Amino acid sequence: MEWIRQRLDKLKEPFGKGKKLEKYAPAFNALDTFLFTPDHTTQKGAHVRDAVDLKRTMITVVIALIPALLFGMWNGGYQHYTQLGVEFTFWDAFLHGAWKIVPMIVVSYAVGLGIEFLFAIKRGHEVNEGYLVTGLLIPMIMPIDIPLWMVAISVVFAVLIGKEAFGGTGMNILNPALMARAFAFFAYPTYMSGNQVWVSDATTVDAISGETILGTLAAGEQVNYDSMNMFMGTIPGSIAETSTLLVLVGALILILTKVGSWRIILSSFIGAAVMALIFNALPSLGIEGNTLTNFPWYQHLIVGGLAFGIVFMATDPVSASQTIKGKWIYGFLIGFFAVMIRIFNPAYPEGIMLAILLMNVFAPVIDHYVIQANVKRRVKRKNEAMNKQINTAV
Repeated sequence: MEWIRQRLDKLKEPFGKGKKLEKYAPAFNALDTFLFTPDHTTQKGAHVRDAVDLKRTMITVVIALIPALLFGMWNGGYQHYTQLGVEFTFWDAFLHGAWKIVPMIVVSYAVGLGIEFLFAIKRGHEVNEGYLVTGLLIPMIMPIDIPLWMVAISVVFAVLIGKEAFGGTGMNILNPALMARAFAFFAYPTYMSGNQVWVSDATTVDAISGETILGTLAAGEQVNYDSMNMFMGTIPGSIAETSTLLVLVGALILILTKVGSWRIILSSFIGAAVMALIFNALPSLGIEGNTLTNFPWYQHLIVGGLAFGIVFMATDPVSASQTIKGKWIYGFLIGFFAVMIRIFNPAYPEGIMLAILLMNVFAPVIDHYVIQANVKRRVKRKNEAMNKQINTAV
């Protein structure tokens, strides 16, 4: 590492203050800071030691995403070969999925980081690590065969409108990855919905078709998958959202490292379960339901992008609620509205994206009223204590 440090110091000289490439220093420093920052060490005396910074936080989230991503690569090939009815090995399936997914990741990072570098140079600040997670999340929540140019345009929209327009990393009010998906969904709906976008090559091979479970239910049909298939993730869907098991592995990593809020995760699942139970109870009240309202409440929790959205996007520390009580309210409403949107909007049976974006907007309002309630409670306690003192003195 010392050799790399020396080489970087040598290459860094033209980018120094007053040098001819000073304007482009933020772009060069991005590599330097990624490799060697933070490099602070304690020498003597008492210090507060904490290894957590933005870079390590982002890398922790990336690590938590890896299990779902690797499974998504395998499942992409598995769905393709299963529908063709041909024999295949684990590596056949994995390599087929990787061939489709890796280019999307490359495009996402190339376009997104390119924009980040341009804004860093324009504004004269250092490039931060905020896009490490967003750049990986965007491909993971897309259909497997979406054209690369659509991924690129979605990334441009997410970074420019969802992030830089608000001031960059830490200033956005909406989750940038979900902004990319929302843009792609409304701009290119035929590539983001239907029964031919969720399985690789479904549009070019007649033998392949792959409607999602929620899409099938929205069409009034019954599904042929059991709960274990749904939980394990061997079903059609967005690239890395299908396996609830591996999403929960990622959730465990985030919770144990205290990067993700367990309050938001738990309350979101509770909210989704409550909403699903309400609809499941309709027949007992004499109200005829449909395939979505009668879908068992526990299966609502393990299909679609619900678990993935809750764990990796609802917990975004920038766009989520910040207060403890606010996190419980924020998470509960995300799960509650996600299932509600699924059932009331047959044209868009997957509601987690809209639910999270909606609650991103209201997160500051929730925190405001939580804080105001705390202030009023403390003022009330203070007044009661003062009145008690006055009465005692009298």
